[in-house]
Amino acid sequence: MKLAARDAISYFAKPDPGKAGVLLYGPDAMRIALRRQEVIEGLIGKQGEEEMRLTRISGAELRKDKTLLMDALKSQGFFPGPRAAFVEDATDQVSELVKDALFDWQPGDAQIVVTAGQLKASSKLRKLFEGHPSAYAIAIYADPPSRAEIEATLAKAGIKDISREAMADIEALSRVLDPGDFRQTLEKLSLYKLGDATPVSSEDVQNCAPATTEAEVDDVLNTVAEGKAQELGPLMLKIAGQGIDPVALSIFTMRHFRALHAAASDPGGAASGIARARPPIFGPRRDRMTRQASNWGMYKLETALDILTETDLTLRSASKAPAMAVMERALIRLAMLAQRR
Repeated sequence: MKLAARDAISYFAKPDPGKAGVLLYGPDAMRIALRRQEVIEGLIGKQGEEEMRLTRISGAELRKDKTLLMDALKSQGFFPGPRAAFVEDATDQVSELVKDALFDWQPGDAQIVVTAGQLKASSKLRKLFEGHPSAYAIAIYADPPSRAEIEATLAKAGIKDISREAMADIEALSRVLDPGDFRQTLEKLSLYKLGDATPVSSEDVQNCAPATTEAEVDDVLNTVAEGKAQELGPLMLKIAGQGIDPVALSIFTMRHFRALHAAASDPGGAASGIARARPPIFGPRRDRMTRQASNWGMYKLETALDILTETDLTLRSASKAPAMAVMERALIRLAMLAQRR
């Protein structure tokens, strides 16, 4: 039986022990591995593998020894409880062996969990699970998770009370992080809010999201964008002491000012433009950059980008000028430009 995306979410949350097995297939190995872990844990529990109630079989091993899956299906372990037989990296070459196991399956036998890569509609393995009355076939795509999938993941992590702004940030994170990092971020958020009854805020999400740049670099960028030229000197000494490369600093600065320019140019206003930024901008940083974009305006930001482009070309040229001094001069020019009205 082929499961649609909505039905698959329900199955992942609570796998049906009355079915013979499930096939998970698709192009993204990471997503498939995460779903497979979820299914197996739902079938045999968190202690199932430790209690030797899970048998792992690779597709290559099954091709060499055709009895492995049938043996795993029927054998009884030392510990009581439900069992699972997991066939990894299966191909059409093992479809007949899996077919024999599926049609021989009886209640009380081990559940059959099969994972595979991308399978065509004509695939024997895919047709087997789609046509079997007591088995499921679920395609795992590389698309970002749906709202329903995100809510299911949040519920599993024990996160229930979420502000609207925080949910928007979480959805944005789901589109830019790979599935493993996204799940780890939500688990981190769950621990972060442990014992805290207040709703999850944008700031909470920002505190748990993977860092994208050094905090000191962010301090420099905000100082420049807010026209605080007098505070720039000590920050530059700190940056230089940490060994941050001037070209890298130039790239970070260009990225920051391009985001401001895109926001200031957005027909819906700076707030709308910042909300569209990729990678997403969270919490207080989002509000701060919205103010910066509004204060600068589109035309002044175009001048800033010209200065940064000129600086970047100088840094990458054969110029003998000290690179960090060139970068600091450009940042001072930008800070002074921010002060103009």
